[in-house]
Amino acid sequence: MPQSKYIYVVDDDLALASDVSGELVSRGYAVRTTHLPEEAVEAARNGQAEAIVIDRMLGDIDGLTLVEQMREAGIRAPVLVISGLSTVDDRIEGLRAGGDDYLTKPFELRELGARVDCLTRRLADLNATMLQVGDVSMDLINRTVRRSDRAIDLQPREFKLLEFFLRRPNQIVTRTMLLKQVWNYSLQTQTNVVDVHIGQLRRKIESAGQSRIIVNVRGEGFMLHVAA
Repeated sequence: MPQSKYIYVVDDDLALASDVSGELVSRGYAVRTTHLPEEAVEAARNGQAEAIVIDRMLGDIDGLTLVEQMREAGIRAPVLVISGLSTVDDRIEGLRAGGDDYLTKPFELRELGARVDCLTRRLADLNATMLQVGDVSMDLINRTVRRSDRAIDLQPREFKLLEFFLRRPNQIVTRTMLLKQVWNYSLQTQTNVVDVHIGQLRRKIESAGQSRIIVNVRGEGFMLHVAA
């Protein structure tokens, strides 16, 4: 029998947890709420967590520390961090810790639901053999890339870098995220390798007068920008 999977909502604010749960249930998700973050981590370890929505501050516990521990243990369940801390630095810290998305309070429940939809779709896309974002397509089996009708020859690292962006359209991607997940660097490293490879990738996919799609986000990182 296939194992049941749940969206775990981790929050010690019972009223907010109940509201979030209600929104997700209305979207067809099976949901479990808890104020014990270790319960959600264990579920993710066992493959029972489809995604985790976690409050950054759980009493004296920093939710980001738990997210970092999950990533270090190889647990890849998507994580949406919710928090009252809303500066750019706070959001970057949440992404650097391994969060897949960061939503600041107060927020509309519909927006939270839409973000969870995106996270679960992305997880489903991990099993896809073809990625298509805008006019860029990638065949993961044959290791080929095209933009419109033009074939693009990429080196292995460039291919992996573009794949990372294609799985996260219109989402801010930090240098730390790329160093950890594309280069497998475990520690913060002073290097320009990300900028060098992005420059090379841009020259290949944005040649022939085609528009720029990998854009800089000032003070935060990069984004694969696709018009709605």
